[in-house]
Amino acid sequence: MSATERTGPAVEQRRVLAADLFNRVWELIEQPERTREQDDEMLHSAHASRALWAGAGTVVNLARGEWQCSRVYSVLGRPEPALWHARRCLELCEQAEPGELADFDLPFAYEALARAHAVAGDRETALRWLERAAGAAVRIAEADDRELVATDLAEIRGLL
Repeated sequence: MSATERTGPAVEQRRVLAADLFNRVWELIEQPERTREQDDEMLHSAHASRALWAGAGTVVNLARGEWQCSRVYSVLGRPEPALWHARRCLELCEQAEPGELADFDLPFAYEALARAHAVAGDRETALRWLERAAGAAVRIAEADDRELVATDLAEIRGLL
């Protein structure tokens, strides 16, 4: 889709729906207990959000969509797709032009890889990605964003 095709009411509707689905996935992730149907909704909503961003978003939206898909698969205890989406998130972050990403996007890509490897039972590789995430997180300007990364990294350490 060209830059000119990324405007207009239909594209804006896609953006709104993609963001709504992304937020719904977070509501489901944060529930202490979910039904099987809610797990299905969480998984399909993450993929739907990512698919919608493909036609209406930027590399930032795509990377964050891949990150969320990885997170959902990790939550569901499915390491292979979690790793696939975490790797894709990192690829997108690495392909981004300078200034396109927020300062927390790369640390969260590393966090996704650490989490997915932890779910896969690969402690050594998870620890390496945790170190990279922690090293990258020190460059995050906003204290709240640094704290979000630190909290997720501590959660992963608890899995190991």
